[in-house]
Amino acid sequence: MIDLRSDTLTLPDRPMLETILSAPLGDDGRLDEEGRGEDATVNKLEDMAASLTGKEAALFCASGTMGNQAALLTWCRPGDTVLVDELQHLDRSEKTAFEPRFGQMEKAFYKFDADGMPDPADMERTLREKSVKLICVENSHNYTGGTCITPERMAAVRRLADKYGVPVHMDGARVFNAAAYLGVSAKELAQYADTLMFCVSKGLGAPVGSLLCGSKNFIGKAKDTRKLLGGAMRQAGVVAAPAIYALEHNIERLREDNENAAYCASLLTGLRKTLVQKNVQTNIMMLDVKDSGVTPREFCERAREKGLLIRPIINTSVRLVFYKGITRRDAERAAAIIREIDAAL
Repeated sequence: MIDLRSDTLTLPDRPMLETILSAPLGDDGRLDEEGRGEDATVNKLEDMAASLTGKEAALFCASGTMGNQAALLTWCRPGDTVLVDELQHLDRSEKTAFEPRFGQMEKAFYKFDADGMPDPADMERTLREKSVKLICVENSHNYTGGTCITPERMAAVRRLADKYGVPVHMDGARVFNAAAYLGVSAKELAQYADTLMFCVSKGLGAPVGSLLCGSKNFIGKAKDTRKLLGGAMRQAGVVAAPAIYALEHNIERLREDNENAAYCASLLTGLRKTLVQKNVQTNIMMLDVKDSGVTPREFCERAREKGLLIRPIINTSVRLVFYKGITRRDAERAAAIIREIDAAL
């Protein structure tokens, strides 16, 4: 089977796993007077993450959901309004901050422009009309097919945030894929956000974890929030060590995943019933099956029968995600299977 359901399916290779054997360990939940835990490997990972994103400090979290929600629950309080886009992952999938049972925050929405980036004019309209406490952006953007926000547009968002005195949080789960496509560093994209979360367990290939990055003062507060969420871990160096290896060895190779996604899309021109995402930018490619006569789930079942695992993602869309271990040949075979299905519709 060619499994393109998600880049969370990356598996650690032997050199990555061997880093665990020599990693110094400690209790990351026991803090010293500087607010640092006792696990030296976790501390090293957090320092690396802060350096890569140009922030003062970082916090190791068990997942991207925990990292994003720890950020929102630190920035905001129940009843506060958070400005998000209508397809933002931290709202549509993670939900915690906006759940009546938990974060109890209110949502205000901004629209995308024709290029799939936040529309500054629409953002400003909402900032004028509502008392917004936090602006959230997602880079790259999952549910629109891995589209990226350019540094220029991030700078425009920053200017708006400064004008209205509102902090910016970036869900950068795949920010290194975005940086690879845009030809910039993650630090250049992160400079326009007050806080940033990125995952090491997606294209970077580590088995567990995400990093929340920001000022030293903010991360100190977020550490308390993480504890409330059950995220204070013991001997977490066993998962931090592979994450360090991922940051040291796997950032540059993300270009390969981006290229394989674009290559697969290029092989799907001229389909009869299936719409293929235009301008594939990173490691995600979307298909729209609204005119195919089958549901997204049925389309995915037909693909499974032919040896391709893909998944329905939102509305009438099906998502393919490319990652470490998926080859150019896999991309060709995936395209061939989709062509077979489309021809039979």
